[in-house]
Amino acid sequence: EVRLVESGGGLVQPGGSLRLSCEASGFTFKWSTMSWVRHAPGKEVEWLSSIDYNLPPIYADPVKGRFTISKDKAKNSVYLQMDSLQAEDTGIYYCQNSAGTRGQGTQVTVSS
Repeated sequence: EVRLVESGGGLVQPGGSLRLSCEASGFTFKWSTMSWVRHAPGKEVEWLSSIDYNLPPIYADPVKGRFTISKDKAKNSVYLQMDSLQAEDTGIYYCQNSAGTRGQGTQVTVSS
């Protein structure tokens, strides 16, 4: 069974940082392109970043320079370091594998 479990969300002030984690199981993680997407209130799901096993990470323009994706094959985990957070970053964050499977998500709220 494919399983993705996100964690690390929470409430943070504008300008703050969070590090999201996603633990994966049930598929060949090291070969899978892993992505982070988010669903902001009232908006469509938005792709944020992807990391492949042999290519540099890629980022959507709104998060480029602020977010960093990384992957730990030994731990079957993917991470999203989020810095300089803004109110517009509020939403539910999901990790996603190559097949499009997502976890349950983790809520990120940026507010003062």
